[in-house]
Amino acid sequence: MATHVYNGGVCTTGMAIETIVLAVGQEDEDRAKRLAETAIEIAKPTGAHVVLSHVFSDQEFDEVVERLDFEASVNPDPSDVAARHVTTRTVAQSLDAVDIDYEIRGEVGDRGEAIVDLAKAVDADRVIVGGRRRSPTGKAVFGSTAQEVMLSAPCPVTFVRD
Repeated sequence: MATHVYNGGVCTTGMAIETIVLAVGQEDEDRAKRLAETAIEIAKPTGAHVVLSHVFSDQEFDEVVERLDFEASVNPDPSDVAARHVTTRTVAQSLDAVDIDYEIRGEVGDRGEAIVDLAKAVDADRVIVGGRRRSPTGKAVFGSTAQEVMLSAPCPVTFVRD
């Protein structure tokens, strides 16, 4: 768990934190509670608004839509699908329990790019992403969403790892 120090809604570095993008995905199911705890640790003392984002690949979106029994004739909104996904619901329940203001946004596409684009669109002051420890070779061969976000985000990124 990351440690953050705040004074009246302002990080000790002097940066106000008003909007946090909390990115979750299907692979974050096991770390959903830790991601929520990190968001709460930052948002609670600052009164920040959390944008809970779930980015689906095309294939994952189709599978989740089918599994969650959305009407086949309707092209569901990714935010509606995200709101019903177990990982997103787990985080949302944790935010609800401590009265954190949040909204849910779903996207379909490249996860890293979508998270960075969302952070820019909502003028995020912080992005929170999860991931696992990888070797340098693993990052080079398979890429890393968290690494892409850390290198491209318009604001500081908090990484929550396994």
